[in-house]
Amino acid sequence: MNDVLVAFWPHFAAALDLGLSLLASGHAVLSKRDTRAVIGWVGVIWLVPILGVLLYVWLGINRIQRRARSLRTDRRDLRTSTDHRSRIPDGLERMLAPQDAHLCALEKLMGDVTWLPLLAGNHVTPLVNGDQAYPAMLRVIDEATRSVTLSTYIFARDPAGRRFVDALQRAVSRGVKVRVLIDAVGARRFGWRPMLRVLRQAGIRGAAFLPTLIPWQFRYSNLRCHRKLLVVDGRVGFTGGMNIHSGNCLQGQPRRAVQDLHFRIDGPVVGQLQQAFADDWGFCTGELLCGEPWFTEIPPAGSNLARGVPDGPDEDFETLRFALLGAIACARRSIQVVTPYFLPDASLIAALNIAALRGVQVDIVLPVRNDLTLVRWASTALLWQVLEHGCRVWLSPPPFDHTKLMLVDEAWTLLGSANWDPRSLRLNFEFNVECYDRELAASLKELVRTKLAHSRQIHLADVDGRSLPIRLRDGIARLLSPYL
Repeated sequence: MNDVLVAFWPHFAAALDLGLSLLASGHAVLSKRDTRAVIGWVGVIWLVPILGVLLYVWLGINRIQRRARSLRTDRRDLRTSTDHRSRIPDGLERMLAPQDAHLCALEKLMGDVTWLPLLAGNHVTPLVNGDQAYPAMLRVIDEATRSVTLSTYIFARDPAGRRFVDALQRAVSRGVKVRVLIDAVGARRFGWRPMLRVLRQAGIRGAAFLPTLIPWQFRYSNLRCHRKLLVVDGRVGFTGGMNIHSGNCLQGQPRRAVQDLHFRIDGPVVGQLQQAFADDWGFCTGELLCGEPWFTEIPPAGSNLARGVPDGPDEDFETLRFALLGAIACARRSIQVVTPYFLPDASLIAALNIAALRGVQVDIVLPVRNDLTLVRWASTALLWQVLEHGCRVWLSPPPFDHTKLMLVDEAWTLLGSANWDPRSLRLNFEFNVECYDRELAASLKELVRTKLAHSRQIHLADVDGRSLPIRLRDGIARLLSPYL
């Protein structure tokens, strides 16, 4: 009997591998939009028996969309219920400066892809590094009377994180409703001891976004919640690229210093930030946050025209990619991009090059060294593609610059959590805000100008002058760019 089993086992394993490989390959062919992703996954499935199928099941299948549809209410119904008094009426060009009338086409695109209205009456305040952002956020939490919602990718157990826990605990003790959502991978970024346990011990209700058993060191896990949102009493919001970590407080000269930019937002668009949090919280816990104390009427606070831009591998798939392509196409004078990770796909590279060839000044600011080595190598390998057509690339000195910002024609601003890489634009849940406001754009242009003054411009000769081993290393890393 044992001899029969031994003789039969190789045939059974081969048949099982064939069947599973056919099923996984068929799923990839039918479900993947990007031809490169299809080819890559089919290659892995067939070239690495059994393990390739397991990798595809683990990393390649989007389980989010189906689950989101079952747990989330109809997004379009939610988005069309926004306060009509804050909506922009037809004739947006009358509200913009004459030289910015061409941005009306961009506004139409954004409305169509987000299903969210552009709202008037907002005020956006830039906050540089944790030295400005954390005190402002903590002060508002201490002023909360009804509700606090906080979503973040990293919530470190360090002095900065402790200050937030203490502020949230004080809010709970005052009777404020508090909800905290932390990405399950980001929560383990700086150690195994989870912040969620600390929150529970402090009486704060928290949840993990998509808990996973993967090692905490693995930074390339898919389908993560990368959003950074804080909404207090449904009226005051904060968003941007900043996590909660002491490294963001540069005045303390931390060992892992990180430059970053965050924003306080007042006005009706805060309701869209809150809705994004409510969607994610309902997805993770099944609890629906609606009405008081989470949502309330929000009075005008300024002259900024703004709209939330949620993005993720669900109903909002590739929203930000459309936003970037549309903004580049509309640009007439200038495009400024600040991002820590730059791995644009072929369509974004082509759009940037076409803009430069049209005479638009395109400036791309990247850190000279980021915290993801493979991404840095892959990014360097593709820089020649934008440099050869007139885009300007700048490398900012340490500390590592985690800022995420895009400015067009000194009138349109895109701020938030997303990077210029496939992970942000296709695989993660992100949240950005678009703003039509010359005053905000002017203040941020000065910030970018300061970065440029301290940065080194890199030229095509610099990229071509790398040694052959370095070019091969970077080129091999670029092959992994769809998964980085």
